Amino acid sequence: MQLLNNTVDLIHFLIVGAIIFSIGIYGICSNRRNIIIIFMSIELMLLAVNINLVAFSAFLEDLTGQIFTIFILTVAAAEAAIGLAILVSYYRNKGDIDIGAMNNMKG
Repeated sequence: MQLLNNTVDLIHFLIVGAIIFSIGIYGICSNRRNIIIIFMSIELMLLAVNINLVAFSAFLEDLTGQIFTIFILTVAAAEAAIGLAILVSYYRNKGDIDIGAMNNMKG
C-alpha cells in the first residue's frame, strides 16, 4: 500500500489563487449595486495575486515576489481606508449608498 504524499506543490497554490480570483470576479460581476461587496471582491482579487506572488517567490527561491506582496498589501490597505472614508462621507451627505445615483459626484 502506497502512502499519500503530503507535500504542497506550486500547482496547489496556483489553484487556490485562481479560485479566490474567480470568486472576486464573480462578486464584481454579479453585484453592481452594493459598493461594499465590490470593495471586498477587489480585496479578494488582490489576495489571490499575493498568493501567486508568494508561491512563485518560494518556488524560485527569490524574495522579489514577497517584496511586491508587501507593497500590494500596503496599497490595498490605503485603498480600503480611502474608499471607506469616501463612502462614509457620501452616506452622511446623501443618506444612501446607491451606485446608480453616484454619478452626481462629478466635479
